[in-house]
Amino acid sequence: METDDLPRVGLLLRDWRQRRKLSQLDLALKADTSTRHLSCVETGRARPSREMVLRLAEHLDVPLRDRNGLLLAAGYAPAYRETPLGSDRMTMARSALKTMLAGHDPYPAAAIDRIWNVVDCNRAMSVLLNLVPPHLTDSGANVMRLILHPDGLASQCLNFADVRAHALGRLLHQVNATGHSDLRELYDEVSAYPAPPNLDAASGSVDPMGIVVPLRVRTPHGEMSFFSMIATFGAPADVTLSELAVEAFFPMDEETDRLLRHLATASGPYGGGSERNLS
Repeated sequence: METDDLPRVGLLLRDWRQRRKLSQLDLALKADTSTRHLSCVETGRARPSREMVLRLAEHLDVPLRDRNGLLLAAGYAPAYRETPLGSDRMTMARSALKTMLAGHDPYPAAAIDRIWNVVDCNRAMSVLLNLVPPHLTDSGANVMRLILHPDGLASQCLNFADVRAHALGRLLHQVNATGHSDLRELYDEVSAYPAPPNLDAASGSVDPMGIVVPLRVRTPHGEMSFFSMIATFGAPADVTLSELAVEAFFPMDEETDRLLRHLATASGPYGGGSERNLS
């Protein structure tokens, strides 16, 4: 029998299954259960055990935050803590982040949360942050706004159409994979930004011989070109850690490498930029 409380977990599980493009048979086989039981869970005719909720969530690759939501919807306590990054319990994690960020100098790197907010960065990140006006960073920088806002890097980007298509594609994939409303709101906001004036008409043709989509920007020090890599915590058991990532930028060419190394050793590196604090 369906009630106001019971069926919600079934509807949520069905939504995650459909997002992952799995049939009930596919998921039942993965989770070592029967399609009949799974169907009863999804329709609210059966209440899944705590262990079943967690097993289904694991095979559906549900983020830890949403696994807690599934457990609550089924009437169980959350399984994963969400610890503030500035707390004592996160001392080693903060230390690891700072070590990774500092070790990436003289190349830019930033720690970001699940909605692309910058929570920490190294000194070299100032090469990019100094290209945007204070109103995009004063209340906390967001990578998608920094890249796509017409006052941000978009105005200095030499291949903006390529970068915009890639950034929006990443964000839309994340929206579709999670269904999170705050990510959808961010996507709706940044996808509606107008293109900056005097956009290079030639921009938008990805190099068929390239291996990545670069970020090419004009800076006071000269033109620079970057590609990036994403690193995450291995086997996180805390919601906060599971949602943190480090985006590390690397020089795409020798000239960018030379400029970054020169800035790192020059007086007042990176135009006075400094590392941000997590706490």
